Amino acid sequence: MPKTIKIKKGLDIPLLGSAERILQSAPGADVYAIKPPDFHEFTPKMLVKEGDPVKAGTPLFFDKYNEKILFASPVSGTFQEVVRGEKRRIMEVLVKPDGKNDYVEFGSADPSDMSREKIIDRMLKGGVWPFIRQRPYSIIANPADKPKAIFVSAFNSAPLAPDNDFVVNGEENFFQAGINVITKLTNGDVHLSVDAKNTLSKAFLQARGVKIHYFEGPHPAGNIGIQIHHIDPINKGDIVWYLDVASLIIIGRLFEKGVFDATKVVALTGSEVLNPRYYRVKIGARVLSFIGNNLNRENGVKARIISGDVLTGVSIEEKGYLGFYDNQVTVIPEGYDPEFLGWLIPNPGRFSISRTWPSFLMPWKKYRHDTNIRSGERPFVMTGVYEKVLPMDIMPMQLLKSIMINDIDKMEQLGIYEVAPEDFALCEYVCPSKIEIQSFIRQGLDTIHREFA
Repeated sequence: MPKTIKIKKGLDIPLLGSAERILQSAPGADVYAIKPPDFHEFTPKMLVKEGDPVKAGTPLFFDKYNEKILFASPVSGTFQEVVRGEKRRIMEVLVKPDGKNDYVEFGSADPSDMSREKIIDRMLKGGVWPFIRQRPYSIIANPADKPKAIFVSAFNSAPLAPDNDFVVNGEENFFQAGINVITKLTNGDVHLSVDAKNTLSKAFLQARGVKIHYFEGPHPAGNIGIQIHHIDPINKGDIVWYLDVASLIIIGRLFEKGVFDATKVVALTGSEVLNPRYYRVKIGARVLSFIGNNLNRENGVKARIISGDVLTGVSIEEKGYLGFYDNQVTVIPEGYDPEFLGWLIPNPGRFSISRTWPSFLMPWKKYRHDTNIRSGERPFVMTGVYEKVLPMDIMPMQLLKSIMINDIDKMEQLGIYEVAPEDFALCEYVCPSKIEIQSFIRQGLDTIHREFA
């Protein structure tokens, strides 16, 4: 067994509402959406017009700056409309399903008999290329690049994250097929990271064509950026690609079944969910289709629905849509009521990282967290708290300040190429200054990308 990489810095946030290992097929949604804002540094150009019939796998739009990268419809039906935001930015591309599940047929193929170029061509035409992202910049990978390695995380340590052992159950062949595909995309290694204590699935532990790495420790041990940092760090000029388990399964289906089957298993979690469990849904489904009447609506409690986890997810309306890369929907109470001297009165019902609060005496307890940050923005001062939850050999405070003053040289020296917003999610959670740290990291990455792209 390879050496276990032990992550000591970090924080597991004990929330109520983890998904029970029960899988249901969600009813078909009335509308599906692909949301261009899910893809950073990307400008969509439409390929279909309102009222056009589409099949699952029909291209809806492409990247203005790389016309080969296509985004396909997850279902068959009719292209309904483009929803625009400020400055006519395309926010959502909507498809109304017909319930027939008609697919564009690409034909099955064995990646072992195909060249790298043919595999990439099939992935581009089949609509699965956007599942592959790259570091640095945390954007969709450029098919013209050759990465030094590809990384896959078989576990997620975020709060209430889905159990990938359960997700991959019954999809083992497609997962391995996806591995077989991506091994042909790099001359380097394909790295698969697993949880040393909790991963039991043979699909992961006996995966072929990969280097398996064992990780142990609190969140963010399951973050791909942390794993890259400890396995094969990124230097200036390096490119690595990464993707998750659900994406690999969808890629595997394209080669095994010859269709773009955008079905994934999504965990519905959070303290405001009556029966947290797993649902089989299509990418971009309206979340109302599987949330239904499963929310706690007693006493007029207003809930926040998050596509993703509580640290990195995006707030959506009840009639909103599942994010392209999200495998989880979390529902927690909205926090909007002020608390008189709330910071001064220790509350046994509230979690805190500080040992001045009683929560450290009850490590077994789960908490009903709301969204109240209990303060406004404060002076941005050196505290040392970020370093306690960020297991990377970088200086987070100095990196953030270099981004704020737009000092590109300093950003490079301080490790901007290694990070993504999700790596700093815990820093934002524990930040005493209430700074939106993930937004600053994204700003820095976009600045560097535009400077050197």
